[in-house]
Amino acid sequence: MIHLKSQREVDCLRASGDLVSRTLAEVARYIEPGVTTLELDRVAEAYIRRHGAEPAFKGYRMGDVPPFPGTLCTSINDVVVHGIPDQTRLREGDLVSIDGGVYLDGYFGDSAYTFAVGDLSAADGALCRTTLEALLMGTEQAVGGARIGQISAVIQYHCERAGYGIVRELAGHGIGRKLHEAPQIPNYGHPGLGRRLRMGMTFCIEPMINRGTPRVTTDEDSWTVRTADGAPSAHFEHMIAVTGDEPEVLTTFDYIDEVFQSNSLLQMVPHG
Repeated sequence: MIHLKSQREVDCLRASGDLVSRTLAEVARYIEPGVTTLELDRVAEAYIRRHGAEPAFKGYRMGDVPPFPGTLCTSINDVVVHGIPDQTRLREGDLVSIDGGVYLDGYFGDSAYTFAVGDLSAADGALCRTTLEALLMGTEQAVGGARIGQISAVIQYHCERAGYGIVRELAGHGIGRKLHEAPQIPNYGHPGLGRRLRMGMTFCIEPMINRGTPRVTTDEDSWTVRTADGAPSAHFEHMIAVTGDEPEVLTTFDYIDEVFQSNSLLQMVPHG
């Protein structure tokens, strides 16, 4: 069942979205060769708690899988999503997807951004640009009366036209008082299919796009999802509220942009 949010609930989700956006920007300040993903995780947890919220991912359970141990999902290169923070050190040229979640005043916030550490290859840069473009194009379709399939189809067309693989086992999701609610937002589909969007629906759109095959595998830790061929993957995520003729984006990458201006070790992914 889909819970349609009141304006008050959308305002609460906007506050959670703003905090998770600021959290990703705070983490971005520390992204450089040599830093461990566990160090980034500690930065995020301290920032979230300092602002009166709780990490949404830490201790999160999914079926019979052990609870997730981190505040962030830190996914490097061929890791698509759900990378567990550890002593792995970032290296020059790495791609690292930082996916963060917060729980603030009874509502969740969720967002992700793929960062380039230092100089990035042209192929990986194109992957990131295309994935981010797909997110923004999909977001434009999130208006009242449209179908979920319109979001999915736009993302699929844009990424497959560029020759990339679209992960089918994972999707965007509704968000509110629960981190994962109905409906699911796949990154592939047909414009005429799926639920019709209604005022008050809130969800996350998050393309997960591989430079090679769309197939993925899961590590023995039951969380870490990798590309089956070892090719790099990119992941970007926004929270959206359906409010009428235009989508309301509840998260922002503007805070990350501000960090890019002062950190020469981070390469900005254009998203204008």
